[in-house]
Amino acid sequence: MKIRYALPLLAATAVASVAPATAQQAVDYSDGANWLCRPDRDDACAVDLASTVVLPDGTVFTEEFQADPNAPIDCFYVYPTVSTDRSTHSDMTPDPAELRVIEQQFARFRSACRAYAPSYRQVTLMGLQADMADGSFTLDQGTGYDDVLNAFRHYLEHDNAGRGFVLIGHSQGAFVLTRLVAEEIDGQPVQDRLVSAILLGAAPTVAEGRDVGGSFDEIPLCRSASQIGCVIAYSAYRSTAPPPEDSWFGIAPAAGLKVACANPAALAGGAGALHAYLSGPGVTIAVMSRPTEWVAGGPQVETPFVSVPGLLTSQCTTNEHATYLEITVRGDPSDPRTDDIGGDLTAQWGLHLVDANLAMGNLLGIVRQQAAAYERSH
Repeated sequence: MKIRYALPLLAATAVASVAPATAQQAVDYSDGANWLCRPDRDDACAVDLASTVVLPDGTVFTEEFQADPNAPIDCFYVYPTVSTDRSTHSDMTPDPAELRVIEQQFARFRSACRAYAPSYRQVTLMGLQADMADGSFTLDQGTGYDDVLNAFRHYLEHDNAGRGFVLIGHSQGAFVLTRLVAEEIDGQPVQDRLVSAILLGAAPTVAEGRDVGGSFDEIPLCRSASQIGCVIAYSAYRSTAPPPEDSWFGIAPAAGLKVACANPAALAGGAGALHAYLSGPGVTIAVMSRPTEWVAGGPQVETPFVSVPGLLTSQCTTNEHATYLEITVRGDPSDPRTDDIGGDLTAQWGLHLVDANLAMGNLLGIVRQQAAAYERSH
């Protein structure tokens, strides 16, 4: 599957400085060092996830995070393009960006499931730039995909023990998982254990007018929080900056197909309120955003995350170019809370850097309900 992709602004360095990829042996995923997260250990998922809740009237209070040691299902996560290694593919030594993305996108799922996140030799930020030089590349093939497939098969054989599982991926991770779902799960016996697949900032497709029939033959989009064996997918853009003609996401690859969108704030359709967990200091998965004054004249936020009830809503929308999750910021200049959020890249990228943060609370709520539904049905 060929995809369109862009390089983040922070990676604008000379192609000549990129070290070429070299052939390497398969990764041994029986070695715990090759996992960023596994259950019941102190690793990249064991981070501070406390959040300051900021109400419209400027009231603030702290929400502590608590993992569920008895979570009934598993979550298997593949992270997006973040490696800063100066080669076309990353090594197996996590850099700060690979640890930071776990904090921003995955660690919080430990409140709903047992966490598994393999390291993998992904296409790096530098590798994307090298690929852009010849105008054609894919992210769902080669070393990175082979590593994730190897890790997933190892997980199924040695760790899963028949439990239900959720697949979670963003950007490159979601492209990799889209292929994995299509080839390893869709229509296979293991599909019975798929609780859901959360594929963000990528481009899985459905047939026009249907919830299935594009990327997957049997696995549909989720349309309720109690539905299992389904997919949640979207790419986020502001209502005030919809995808342009040269958008990197949301454009169907062929006639009769539509890029999938399932709104985690209202799976059945329409608009809904987002339960976001945004970075308190303005950290995103790739770059620092402009620091936000969350309450005018109020206390500084000292927790890693911020929640802003009522500030953000979302709905799936199609314009003349793309299908996407439209994010509306409902700031009120008359109250002391901030009227905006960060996370933008360019018009083509939209809110890609915060795709996961925007709906983290909604996704967690859905996964908990899906886990209960899975337990009832199995």
